[in-house]
Amino acid sequence: MSRKLIASAATAAVLAAAAATALVPAQASAAPAPVTRARIAEHFDIDAKQTPENIALAPDGTAYVTFAKAGQVARISPSGTVRVLATLPVPADGGVSTPVLNFPLTVGIVRAHDGTLYFLYATGTADLTGVWRLRPGDGGAERIAALPARGLPNGLALDERTGTLYATDSVLGTVWSVPETGGTPTAWSTAPELASTGFLGANGLKIHGGALWVGNLDKGTVLRIPVRADGSAGRVRTVATGLAGIDDFAFTGRGDQLLAALNGTSEVALVRPGGSHTVVMSPADGLQNPTAVAVRGSTVYVVSAAYVTGEDPNLVLARLN
Repeated sequence: MSRKLIASAATAAVLAAAAATALVPAQASAAPAPVTRARIAEHFDIDAKQTPENIALAPDGTAYVTFAKAGQVARISPSGTVRVLATLPVPADGGVSTPVLNFPLTVGIVRAHDGTLYFLYATGTADLTGVWRLRPGDGGAERIAALPARGLPNGLALDERTGTLYATDSVLGTVWSVPETGGTPTAWSTAPELASTGFLGANGLKIHGGALWVGNLDKGTVLRIPVRADGSAGRVRTVATGLAGIDDFAFTGRGDQLLAALNGTSEVALVRPGGSHTVVMSPADGLQNPTAVAVRGSTVYVVSAAYVTGEDPNLVLARLN
């Protein structure tokens, strides 16, 4: 090969290398992880049965949680102070009649704009199972709607526009509707997609985009049920699958994107609008059987009940990128 050809070849190689180098930053620059900076913000007392089951947020960052096994509703201030607001009466049989779980438990909780808290209590007894209310400064919780004792009310959502509370029943495979003021519940949906396969079916519940979204723990699915103009339930559509042990979930504020708590694997998954999902939090972040997720702005709240690990029920905070 002549010197001229060698020089040309060398020049071409240098130009090719330079072009490749110029492309590297664009190809290698990865987007930030969806969820980062996870830290345990609060450790709860497992000996006092402080197993957080669900969470609701106030505008100032205050979190309200239900301690399932303690039968309590508690307030967690932004500085981390935990204050028990209500302790519910224990059923006469101690709760052994509670379906599937055999212990009484406080479950879903929501907060109205005026600070009123609504939550669910499952005891297996007709005198206590149902929807409860705790008004600000009221000092006492009261039951405003009875739900079937043979069921297990679990997830709770509030549509303040229509003054309607919705509750999932994980044993009866039902979504109940109840007036916000209290009264007789109505079986809003008993679609087969809500049923369990032996343990717990319909669980987490959110109102989003003119529909009720429901997670089915046994089936690992997220369902969307439109709310029709007359308030009735529309046709159920399965929007995500493969989420084994999904307990609760929360929308991130980006369309239909949501974060789902996967109880059994101690993970949180980011579920995209098309149904695909990616694990974004794990036991390495402090999760121990997470039961609920909430999002406010760029902050993610995850509570873990440690039902299986039996070690560290806690509240983990993380950043949503």
